[in-house]
Amino acid sequence: MKTSWRTAALVATAASVLALTTACGQDNVTPPASAAQNVGASASAAGIGTGLGSGNGYGADGAQSSASPTPAAPAGKLTVATNPQLGNVLTDGSGLTLYRFDKDTAEPPKANCEGDCATTWPPVPADDANAGAGIDKAMLGEVTRPDGTKQLTIGGWPAYRYAKDLNSGDVNGQGVGGKWFALAPNGKKASLSSLPGLSVRKDPKLGDIVVDKNGRTVYRFLKDKAWPKSVSNCTGACLEKWPAVAPVSADDTQGVKKKGLMPFTRPDGVKQMSVNCWPIYTFSGDKAPGDTNGQGVGGTWYAVSPEGKPIGAPAE
Repeated sequence: MKTSWRTAALVATAASVLALTTACGQDNVTPPASAAQNVGASASAAGIGTGLGSGNGYGADGAQSSASPTPAAPAGKLTVATNPQLGNVLTDGSGLTLYRFDKDTAEPPKANCEGDCATTWPPVPADDANAGAGIDKAMLGEVTRPDGTKQLTIGGWPAYRYAKDLNSGDVNGQGVGGKWFALAPNGKKASLSSLPGLSVRKDPKLGDIVVDKNGRTVYRFLKDKAWPKSVSNCTGACLEKWPAVAPVSADDTQGVKKKGLMPFTRPDGVKQMSVNCWPIYTFSGDKAPGDTNGQGVGGTWYAVSPEGKPIGAPAE
């Protein structure tokens, strides 16, 4: 009996030690549920992070990692992408969105995202970065990080990618933690106010289409005329449904064919913009930037290509 009691006690003690050891091991491997939650909200249906949440403000998962971050891919030729909700967004040579961090500074440039933060938000190397179309090369610079590497700056702001952006055009990092924002080509936070009067957006169904300064799709009316002069045949109630686009300076456009890019005077005396001499309009049925609800309406209304052609319309 005495031996059995001692054996049982030893077994119980060993079990207790094993349980304690396992629990400690779990603490080191698996973070508690509250820490494992992403501090940045997941992407919305429009593909943009809402940025709601709490935590370290980096958008990193709660798990801490001591592993060295994977070397960042080169920036390559920077380009400008048009996002329906954010306007002009700066992207790297692979089409991945570039971001800025509110805890950094631009004057003087200083990067304050290190450690786990830099794993979730990889700094963009400055080495081979060069300016593509629509980007002022004077905006590009570099800052030396605490580890001695050179990070790309845009308008003085250190540039980052977001680990959860997997495809070209993703903007899942927008607004994360209330501190991370997509970069505009001038280093400011991307917003629709950064769009020129007319620019080009890549629509998933229609391809490259012209949009106005608010990111709204621009349309052509097949009953209009372009030569020998621009003529609009959309008047009265038609204009209420298809508002005429106001004149835009040719210098306030991006990606749109310059030839024939000019205003003309409508029969009612109002000035209207034209692309390749064709009058252009927006559609009252488009409720948000990126909508293309006017495409093909009545077999006479079509989105406009950068060359001024009606996309998807019967051959002219």
